[in-house]
Amino acid sequence: MDRLAGSAEIAAEIRRLKEERDAVLLVHNYQPDEIQDIADITGDSLELSRAAATRKEDVIVFCGVDFMAETAAILSPQKTVLLPAEDACCPMAQMISAAELRLAKERHPDAAVVCYVNTSAEVKAESDICCTSSNAVKVVNSVQEDEIIFVPDRNLGRYAQRFTKKKVMPWEGFCIVHDRITPEQVTAARNAHPDAVLLVHPECRPEVIDLADHVASTSGIIKEVCSSKKKEFIIGTEVGILYRLKKECPDKMCLPLDEKGICRNMKKTDLEKVQSALLTLRPRITVPDEIASRARGAIERMLALP
Repeated sequence: MDRLAGSAEIAAEIRRLKEERDAVLLVHNYQPDEIQDIADITGDSLELSRAAATRKEDVIVFCGVDFMAETAAILSPQKTVLLPAEDACCPMAQMISAAELRLAKERHPDAAVVCYVNTSAEVKAESDICCTSSNAVKVVNSVQEDEIIFVPDRNLGRYAQRFTKKKVMPWEGFCIVHDRITPEQVTAARNAHPDAVLLVHPECRPEVIDLADHVASTSGIIKEVCSSKKKEFIIGTEVGILYRLKKECPDKMCLPLDEKGICRNMKKTDLEKVQSALLTLRPRITVPDEIASRARGAIERMLALP
């Protein structure tokens, strides 16, 4: 059996098991092409968080990285949450610990803590409210305090600072994919494609954001490309988004700003792991009640924003 036929057979078995297990497949925009093809919902962190909180199925299969599955387990403790790629972590989320955040809170007792969803459950439990890349500005402006400890992404924190009078104090974490994009790459891409629209993710460095035509989350980028009258785009985020753009906006030409911009952890999911997870209901992600109850408050405050 060739690889394509084998993949089709596994995908068919996944669909059968999904019905049998009463499961939903939540898939991030950076996941491999074949995983996006079997998704019930493909989206960014905010869209997938909302889906995790509202879907009726008994089993959530999260095709992404660890903090995403943890968030689903926090929001739906009565459900079985599976992470097919058990070792798929987010390096940025590992750049801050709950103990480090507690020290920062002691130094700035009057500040609110806005915590990017790309964090551990323990860090969320120490935070006032969560945010995603698509709503960070709205979240920062929603809190009463005039000072914000923003963890862990320095670039997203600095981006939010542009749109608020509050004092944002960013942690020194970063996304290893977005932080590596340089202004020199932008210049080279602009020279090669002078008519293209440049869209970048807010996890990019400030000097890259300064050069962009639009700044948006992954789903925001997709909406902008599909609704635009322009035909050519340079996309400054993880390259997995290009597959969805090709499917949803087939008439547009989308080029990667950094063709080596690959999140290795997002690519750890494959069809065999999803099949195995549905067969065995493992690896299951759970969060201790004491941590989950505090973290849930921070996530729900974000989800309650209009």
